[in-house]
Amino acid sequence: MSNLYDHTHGGATPDSAEMIDFSVNISPLFPPLGPLVMEEKELIAYPSIDGSGIRDFYKQRFGLDSGSVLATNGAAEGIYLLPRALGLRRVLVSSPSFFEYERACRIAGAEVLVVRLSAENGFAMPEFQALVDSMEGVDAFFAANPNNPTGTELPPAVVLALASRFPEKWFIVDEAFIQFTADFPANSLMHEVVAFKNVVVVHSLTKFYALPGLRLGAVIAHPEVIGRLLEHKEPWTVNAIAEKVARRLAGCVEWEESVREMAALERERIRSESASIERLSLFGGAANFFLARWDGSLDRLLACLKEQGMPVRDCRNFHGLEGEWFRFAVRRPEENSRLLGALREAPSD
Repeated sequence: MSNLYDHTHGGATPDSAEMIDFSVNISPLFPPLGPLVMEEKELIAYPSIDGSGIRDFYKQRFGLDSGSVLATNGAAEGIYLLPRALGLRRVLVSSPSFFEYERACRIAGAEVLVVRLSAENGFAMPEFQALVDSMEGVDAFFAANPNNPTGTELPPAVVLALASRFPEKWFIVDEAFIQFTADFPANSLMHEVVAFKNVVVVHSLTKFYALPGLRLGAVIAHPEVIGRLLEHKEPWTVNAIAEKVARRLAGCVEWEESVREMAALERERIRSESASIERLSLFGGAANFFLARWDGSLDRLLACLKEQGMPVRDCRNFHGLEGEWFRFAVRRPEENSRLLGALREAPSD
């Protein structure tokens, strides 16, 4: 029996300390949290019922009102909660994109319609009028900024224009990778939810802060929407360790800038140096990863990279990427150089 979750993440199990995992899109730098010591009294007591430590992070770091933040066990909890709590029945998603949007909607009983993104125009979203036409008959649009795995951006102005045009429809935007982008925080919709009750943001602390093991995230929306979500959300989904770490993350502003700066510099270097690798074509790159197409046997390339301790994400199980597509993370300079060298010297078919 195949694993239901094979499609969700590219994370590899390390075979050795020498492995550099390019298949997972998390920051290669760990935040300066300092020693994390949990006292016995903190572990024998229940955590807050609503994840107040995470809400405190969003209030302190981004200036959000506590009433507009719903703490979740990673972004995934929010992705699955929203279709159920909002009673979605017909949802528009883009493709290729993160499969969990579609899966969450189908589990909630919603029909899923698809906006196809194409390599011919760099996987950009369709023009505004085409999106307007696509909204006919649906009650929600579920998308990401930036999109995974294409690494392309969804302009916030487009979302707000659609939200204004269709006030009765929901616009859910996953901003899991937005802190890696050059325009953050100006390109985030987190502060727009007070004025636009039909705009909902799903955010994650997993990717940017390199903490996938703790499952930290939030749904950010108008307080009235948050109240509606709370009627459907299970209690105590955020543990005490996650709450404690979240509060510490609010003080990592200088570290955040260093991560963003390194990602920006390395994106440009990778794009420039990869131009000389004839069989490699890059797409996206707005966040901390690239979608790539290989002119040759992808199976052979993946095996070669894995043998060298540098696994990348095979993207052929994304709808619309059935060819020789893979995704790789932007990591530290020396690690990126090693991957580029391996791609340059990959054996011919």
